Amino acid sequence: MKILLIACGLFFIPNSFLSQELETNLDSENKFYFYWGWNRSSYSKSDIHFKGENYDFKLSNVIAKDRQSPFNLNTYLNPANVTIPQYNFRIGYFLNDHYNLSFGIDHMKYVVQDQQYVEINGEIQGTETSYDGLYNQDQILIQYSFLKFEHTDGLNYFNFALRRSDQLLNLKNIGFHITEGIGVGGLLPKTNAKLINNQRHDDFHLSGYGLNIFAGLNISFYDKFYIQGEYKGGFIHMPSIRTTSNPIDKASQYFTFNQINIVFGAYINIKKNRNE
Repeated sequence: MKILLIACGLFFIPNSFLSQELETNLDSENKFYFYWGWNRSSYSKSDIHFKGENYDFKLSNVIAKDRQSPFNLNTYLNPANVTIPQYNFRIGYFLNDHYNLSFGIDHMKYVVQDQQYVEINGEIQGTETSYDGLYNQDQILIQYSFLKFEHTDGLNYFNFALRRSDQLLNLKNIGFHITEGIGVGGLLPKTNAKLINNQRHDDFHLSGYGLNIFAGLNISFYDKFYIQGEYKGGFIHMPSIRTTSNPIDKASQYFTFNQINIVFGAYINIKKNRNE
């Protein structure tokens, strides 16, 4: 949290070192941009609280990982399949030479790892399974007969961001920029869940919110196209995750995440360069 506050402070300090020493070669008047790319994500351990008609229990320090789609041209570049991998999409508008506002979707995948022992506290009653009972700091094995829990289609973080861009180097038609920013948004996961003897449930549900910080290196070509490497870190809180077809049954969790992204984009000018 201290790192997040420091980063936000540096981002908004006027007349900072960056604003004094670095200039952008992008003519930003009426300029839009968009990008598409892919991410690799990681997550902190999470406590997951399950509450429903026959149970109220919490699993502690649950390990989850992302799920990468195997690379092939058909999956990653075929327009019919581009939403299958973990992807990042964003569209934005430059307010001035340095700052831009944007909206994007980070399609991550979150998979609770099978065959791990975790601590369980609470109760399960009336399921007529071997899992019925009271639990107090007991250990339980996550396996299919007990729990499957995945945000795999996916952990959809739709977010608004304020970003800043500063030029590092300009080599004629190739520009190097650093960019950083902050974002906030909501979570619309499609959670693939199966809990004890309930039927598998897999549906979209608005489940919570997220906050993030961001930094990246942008390489632009002819002020038209660019490639960008990004790091994004943030916090996700989902107090209302659907787990079964019964609306009473819910799960809640919060965790931090990290993303490493590679994206490809373009600038769209709707007004001639003011220097022409």
